[in-house]
Amino acid sequence: MPDHRPPSALTIAGSDSGGGAGIQADLKTFAAQRVHGLSAIAALTAQHTRGVTAVHAPPVAFLQAQIDACFDDFDVRAVKVGMLATAQIVVAVADALAARPQVPVVLDPVMIATSGAKLLDDDALEALRTRLLPRATVLTPNIPEAELLLGAPIADAGRARAALGELRAIGARGVLLKGGHLDEGACVVDRYADAQAQFEHAAPRLDIDGHGTGCTLSSAIAARLALGASPAEACRQAIDYVHATMRDAYRPGASAVSVLGHLGPLVP
Repeated sequence: MPDHRPPSALTIAGSDSGGGAGIQADLKTFAAQRVHGLSAIAALTAQHTRGVTAVHAPPVAFLQAQIDACFDDFDVRAVKVGMLATAQIVVAVADALAARPQVPVVLDPVMIATSGAKLLDDDALEALRTRLLPRATVLTPNIPEAELLLGAPIADAGRARAALGELRAIGARGVLLKGGHLDEGACVVDRYADAQAQFEHAAPRLDIDGHGTGCTLSSAIAARLALGASPAEACRQAIDYVHATMRDAYRPGASAVSVLGHLGPLVP
């Protein structure tokens, strides 16, 4: 019997009560990409545009139940993994994904919020490095996250290029190293490499303090993979999408931090 279910993408990540990042940004991104969005909440945050005030991790058994429910009923074509918080949760997610080896995984190694709040326990870093990173079809660290994964500074373009190979050497099949934290003049340079493709994408740096850019990028990559794009193509398309959402960003909170315009300009 033909399978008429539309392609679905699953996000396993944290919930942002402020609606700008995490699960909320992922689901808006999936909708914008015309992919059915599924979610398994791995962490709950009390959060707004000024920072994270509290974090709660639900029981691991409940997280596993959410993941199983999604795979039991939907045509899951890609998974995005974001904030996981504890080593126990990292291991549980790694086990769940090991049971579905055919599904591509986009790993956003969320460790520190834009506000500076720590979102990953110390003992979870090694579990992330050894259990989840080898499962990643695409790894999407920013510069500070890549430095933590590698245990070495990345201070310039040459080190950023070398870091791509180093991150692939410790397990990731493809790496999109985000360049927003690196000073390369008026442009932000994102760098990608896998066994088949390599590119650098330079774009003008926008004067926006954007919230949820990393979540949006990784979920857009997952959505494009779910629609059949290659990893390199998915990353190019996702970068373009994020730039469009930044141009449509708005400020719903009391701070100067902007939330991305995932679905286009606001209607007057």
